[in-house]
Amino acid sequence: MVPTRIILWLVLVSPFLWHCYMANEEVTCSRKVPMRQRREVISIKDFGGVGDGKTVNTWAFRKAVYRISHMRRIGGTMLYVPPGVWLTGSFNLTSHMTLYLAKGAILKATQDTRNWPLMDPLPSYGRGRELPGGRYTSLIHGNGVRDVIITGEKGVIDGQGEVWWDMWRRRTLRYTRPNLIEFMHSSDILITNIVLLNSPFWNIHPVYSSNVVIKYVSIFAPHDSPNTDGIDPDSSSSVCIEDAYISTGDDMVAIKSGWDEYGIAYGRPSYDITIRRVRGSSPFSGIAIGSEASGGVNNILVEDVSLYNTGIGIHVKTNVGRGGYIRDVTFKNVYMNNVRKGIRIVGDVGDHPDEYFNRYAVPRVDGVNIKDVWGVNVQQPGAIEGITSSRFTRICLNNVKLWGSRNMPWTCRDVTGAALGVQPWPCAELTTSFSQGYC
Repeated sequence: MVPTRIILWLVLVSPFLWHCYMANEEVTCSRKVPMRQRREVISIKDFGGVGDGKTVNTWAFRKAVYRISHMRRIGGTMLYVPPGVWLTGSFNLTSHMTLYLAKGAILKATQDTRNWPLMDPLPSYGRGRELPGGRYTSLIHGNGVRDVIITGEKGVIDGQGEVWWDMWRRRTLRYTRPNLIEFMHSSDILITNIVLLNSPFWNIHPVYSSNVVIKYVSIFAPHDSPNTDGIDPDSSSSVCIEDAYISTGDDMVAIKSGWDEYGIAYGRPSYDITIRRVRGSSPFSGIAIGSEASGGVNNILVEDVSLYNTGIGIHVKTNVGRGGYIRDVTFKNVYMNNVRKGIRIVGDVGDHPDEYFNRYAVPRVDGVNIKDVWGVNVQQPGAIEGITSSRFTRICLNNVKLWGSRNMPWTCRDVTGAALGVQPWPCAELTTSFSQGYC
């Protein structure tokens, strides 16, 4: 677990994490969901909340949200969480509200998993991501809401995930673990200026949602914590992720859109997603697309990213049976240090929900542009390995330098595209010029 005693340190150093980013006016996508000032402010203490780290405040949070949803104040309502340790179980948010965590406020998940609420599996997955059947509800959840803000003064949301990780390791889980924050069928969501610790499963999961901005967040979990992805936009559109620091046990950011036959049937893609000025480390992927991408993924921009102590820097992953497509993806200005594999674009990754997936549902990967990438201490530069019945097309590498002491070669097959200014040289399947006009 990431101990809560490091919270003060995080608050003190967080301004320095963004110093190099904030010196000048920057390109940003975050204005699509502006910060709103709420006319009304209420405190969790007004509903019997006690921030002593011992009292369970689940009903206090639920009562406060119920009051906000039924009073419907013009301009919405802010729920203020003052300094203290606020132990709580799962609770839902409602439209036109702000959950505000003051400096020194720690919202901490109870470790009593026996009474944790269950919910149906996502229709685009057909079952829980880890186990058949339903799934545990996220600590903070929103379904069908709009105009919701989670913010504060670097307040902390601590999922206390170790009890869930231990059940996963012992194989005693009955259902899929809860996310820390999830929004479903929602729009105009802003998550900013908070610290997330020790999520039981994925940290932030917007699914079937649009107009989502996630910025100035810090996300931490031990590198041996299972499946603690940082931010996973899933079958969602118009998503902006900027100025985040992520160090977790799985992919830092992973774009998804459903799993095999269920994702194909649901048919909701992820598109118009920007990831900008993200730093961090992970034993798995820095920035990933897939492998659950059966609804399709397109129009993705990833730029100004710094990765260190990471398994795979840039990872585009899919599998036979997924169907769907991954297209029009751009990675640019990516820096890597101490990375096991720099770039991996492959068609043989990920498991299946059941035996009913369509073995003839091959995905299409087309139009992946990777440019201005610099890596040092990279053990293996990369692999681009398509599918024999569905070659990866228009894969373009431009000014990609991946240095390592081993000088290991790229591996390539079933791929077409171009490369220019790549060191070490990638593979014969990529031409030596961009004369085709698509790079």
